[in-house]
Amino acid sequence: MDTQIKDFFDRFEQANASSDFATIGELYADTFLFGGPKGVQPVKKADFLQILPRMKAHYASQGLSSTKLHSVDPQSLDAKFLLVKVAWKMSLQSPSGASQQIDTRATYILERKPDDALQIVFQIDHQDLAAVVQQHSQ
Repeated sequence: MDTQIKDFFDRFEQANASSDFATIGELYADTFLFGGPKGVQPVKKADFLQILPRMKAHYASQGLSSTKLHSVDPQSLDAKFLLVKVAWKMSLQSPSGASQQIDTRATYILERKPDDALQIVFQIDHQDLAAVVQQHSQ
């Protein structure tokens, strides 16, 4: 596997863990597509970064304590774009104190910029994360 791709998602994981929203912003294109069980929508990075702290706080209030990178499976689409299937392991604490691991998956389309940097231009979550967290937090 291309170490640049693994490093990209390691950086994503670390930025998420430390709530480093500026670094997370560097990983996304100025406008990107987000897809999930409810469809696809364009997202402006500035809007995403504005709601990201509230989303993170909301999930934390429901018991989400960490998200760890589990696997990265890249596939080159051409010289400019990569399709990367990523598995994440999320740790949740229930109100009773029980801890559980939840597996989630996402597929990303990354664009290789002229300076060789990578950016997310399309993110597809394969589950409704809010529903999954809520279901497991009860």
